[in-house]
Amino acid sequence: MNEETSKGNSAQEVQENKPKTWVFILVGLVILALLGFAVFGLMTAKGDTTERIRDVFIIFMAVESIIIGAALVILIVQLSALINLLQNEVKPILESTRDTVNTMRGTTKFVGDHFAAPVIKVNTLAAGVKRFFELLRPWKG
Repeated sequence: MNEETSKGNSAQEVQENKPKTWVFILVGLVILALLGFAVFGLMTAKGDTTERIRDVFIIFMAVESIIIGAALVILIVQLSALINLLQNEVKPILESTRDTVNTMRGTTKFVGDHFAAPVIKVNTLAAGVKRFFELLRPWKG
């Protein structure tokens, strides 16, 4: 039942992420269109060629800094989500695993001391007695 629930949740997450993706694509296209209009307007405007190239370069640098700033904001949000995941989900799992390992260590020691060691001693004694009787009757081979 957990697998069905997780599959349902992942499908729901994909459906929720689709509008976000379309928003990012739409914003990117709007920015590209505005940038294209600005470059076209600068190239067709009257003035020195050097000034136009400088203005276009300034526009490209401004758009680039906006994109880098948005990427940094997204990176910070993702990093905070990762830290939240580590603190609230992974840390309790590791603590539970550590407790389980300690319990298993104690159980293994108990079984070894109270069950395996006596069985080994009895088997050793039985093998010794068997070998002793084999030595007393060498003709049985």
